[in-house]
Amino acid sequence: MGTQLEINRRTDAAAQAPSPKNGKGSERNRREALQGVTFMLPTLILLFTFTLLPIFYSLFLSFTRVNLFGGIDFQWVGFTNYVNAWNDDRVWAALNNTFRYALFVVPIQTAVALLMAAVLNSGIRFQNTFRTIYFLPTLTSSSALTMIFMFLFSLNGPINNLLVNIGLLEAPVNFINETDFALATIMVMNIWSTVPFFMTIYLAGLQDIPHSLYEAASLDGANAWQKLMKITVPNLTPVTNYVLLMGIIGCFQLFDQAYIISGGTGGPNNATLTFSLIIYQYAFQTIGTMGYASALAIILTLIIFTVSMIARRLNKEESNY
Repeated sequence: MGTQLEINRRTDAAAQAPSPKNGKGSERNRREALQGVTFMLPTLILLFTFTLLPIFYSLFLSFTRVNLFGGIDFQWVGFTNYVNAWNDDRVWAALNNTFRYALFVVPIQTAVALLMAAVLNSGIRFQNTFRTIYFLPTLTSSSALTMIFMFLFSLNGPINNLLVNIGLLEAPVNFINETDFALATIMVMNIWSTVPFFMTIYLAGLQDIPHSLYEAASLDGANAWQKLMKITVPNLTPVTNYVLLMGIIGCFQLFDQAYIISGGTGGPNNATLTFSLIIYQYAFQTIGTMGYASALAIILTLIIFTVSMIARRLNKEESNY
């Protein structure tokens, strides 16, 4: 009996003791995990320092009243900044301009980019040359592009001269400084400059659509429009989701064009005042409102997230039919 108990104890001890092979494997796994963390560490530090930390710091500032350019003295005000934003008429004007801009620009730039990509992927002559030419606006800096369009739409610019000469206008219109036309000018400029970028994305997506689908459609007598709507558009749904999301985010972050055209004022009569521009004004042009600007930045983040999720959900539901 005693001998049997001794044998059982030795058997249990042998089963519980780690084998040399398992020990080496565990040590190798730990070493590989340590190497992976070491390689990721620089990126994690940069991500935390320049992305996560500013977000949390901005969230903290949104509940305070502080002047970061003088003697820093944080005064906790709770949700006062958010309540003030709700009652600020300039904030509502900026939000209205931004929504109008997005509702006009995003559908047009998406549709035009898709049509241009389909044409430049159809095998027309010199299609590679046209692709290069159409992509050039994307390589131009937004500041230079804004200055060019300010000249084109100026009172004595080529656009006014053309419209007057063909009889569409009786007298030149100051598109840049007119309340009814200032935001529309920025819309036209951004559609012209962003379509080539999204066209390139659609061109990449078109390469994944099997050519046999178009050949089968041709045998069935489908025309170019039917091929576009029945084959191209459904197969590009994931690409369209990406284009829409990027377009919405870009529209809500519109800043530099509105700043240059209005000289940083958002004029005339708040016609070019965007949400990003009003955040800049309260953050850097008004003393003591950095906390208020941070609250507006948090609101803009929530708006972009909400609108993007709604657009993604609607697009996904349409693709299921």
